Amino acid sequence: MSKTSPAEFVRQVRQEVSKVSWPTRKETTITTVMVFIMAFIMAVFFFLVDLGLSNIVSLILGLGG
Repeated sequence: MSKTSPAEFVRQVRQEVSKVSWPTRKETTITTVMVFIMAFIMAVFFFLVDLGLSNIVSLILGLGG
């Protein structure tokens, strides 16, 4: 395997980048919004699970009351 010169490397990188199928602005926006929605849903879910588990543990240990 021969070493590649920096100029050759840059040429190869440009060639590979031109093959990439870049998403449109609309696709990027929709995907970003979906990520935020899913992150919010998961945060609420884990908050509720944590709240429930802490209540159960408090009841079991007799500290609930």
